[in-house]
Amino acid sequence: MTETETIAYDVVVLGAGPVGENVADRTRAAGLSTAIVESELVGGECSYWACMPSKALLRPVIARADARRLPGLSQAVRGPLDATAVLARRDVYTSHWHDDGQVRWLDSIGADLHRGHGRLAGPRTVTVDGPDGTRRTLTARHAVAVCTGTRARLPELPGLDAVKPWTSREATSSEQVPERLIIVGGGVVATEMATVYQALGAQVTVLVRGKGLLPRMEPFAGELVADALTEAGADIRTGTAVESVARENGTVVAVTGNGDRVEADEILFATGRAPRTDDVGLETVGMEPGSWLPVDDSLRVLGSTWLYACGDVNHRALLTHQGKYQARIAGDTIGARAAGVPLLETDPWGAHAATADHHAVPQVVFTDPEAAAVGLSLAEAEQAGHRVRAVDVDLSSVAGAGLYGDGYRGRARMVVDLDAETLRGVTFVGPGVGELLHSASVAVAGQVPISRLWHAVPSYPTISEVWLRLLEAYRG
Repeated sequence: MTETETIAYDVVVLGAGPVGENVADRTRAAGLSTAIVESELVGGECSYWACMPSKALLRPVIARADARRLPGLSQAVRGPLDATAVLARRDVYTSHWHDDGQVRWLDSIGADLHRGHGRLAGPRTVTVDGPDGTRRTLTARHAVAVCTGTRARLPELPGLDAVKPWTSREATSSEQVPERLIIVGGGVVATEMATVYQALGAQVTVLVRGKGLLPRMEPFAGELVADALTEAGADIRTGTAVESVARENGTVVAVTGNGDRVEADEILFATGRAPRTDDVGLETVGMEPGSWLPVDDSLRVLGSTWLYACGDVNHRALLTHQGKYQARIAGDTIGARAAGVPLLETDPWGAHAATADHHAVPQVVFTDPEAAAVGLSLAEAEQAGHRVRAVDVDLSSVAGAGLYGDGYRGRARMVVDLDAETLRGVTFVGPGVGELLHSASVAVAGQVPISRLWHAVPSYPTISEVWLRLLEAYRG
């Protein structure tokens, strides 16, 4: 490795995904010189192998499902999806796995991009091993932010390496649709990819170790999604563990705990995420390689005065939008500390505290039906010791839902804190509810009193009228 120059910056960011980009944006807005280091594509996992390609794949599936619920249109969309066209549109939304546009954006904010593998090399120091065999040293006057995200976590199973299993990356970037697909897991990636590939013509078998799908949401969310996938033709098997896998004459064979053999052309493991910290030099600053990076609410790594960690890598809320939120908080905090601001706004909901990570994390699962939730589920609220009441409404009772599509099925729940008379959490399940979620996020994050929500009048006839039904059910 050829040593080259040492360059000093105010801030060095490891990882140029959406999280790292947002840290750089805020530190540049604060007038701080900023370097950002990326070993793959600028834009990161979300842009090329997660959020964007998965939603591009799902959109035609959901649009067809919605159309099939409307007389006068349903007969026109009875045929199969054009898988080639769907995959081609996905390619457009990944910019064909080129990052030129995102590099131009970095240039526009004045951040310096260093391509290569970045590692910490002691306090406030990062080395970058470039693709041309050179090593560059970057020093940071004020902060280094680790925004390297996560990778798919694969289980230790006999025969797994030889099978060459899919992870979320292969599932979202595949150039063809397998005839048969096994999906191991029951979370967001598993349910969304089951929705995509079943609709594109694959025979999908979902093997779930637990009791149901989407275990981190209200139980009815996973139940409604499982019902819809089953009706679409997928085989959902809960309480099923995979004991071994093999590839026999090109066919994947998964053997379950009860001895069943499940065969397919490909197998996708959607079994969790692990931090990308195994080779970022944590040992040079007294931390364990491969570990999650615990942080305070300003996103500064515990025990450090200069090291920050934003996004998945800190294990607070493994969602792109939440990581970007953390990045905005961290970038502003770094700027304030660099400017010598004597008193930061670190109280809950202050400008320098990522409070939403604890109380108001929103998420939409883009299945059919969609599942959307923010804040705490009933079980989580009770476990946390809050005195709460769950209020449930059948979404089909709302006029806007019936107009959205015949046979509309869905459910809404709000979890009310009986002492504060505010909302601890809200969950919607049903077609089109993803765009309804931000209203719930505002109510939960804003701690809006129930008495004031009564005066937030929903437009008629929209699905948002479910808010009125929920409040009526609560008031009695």
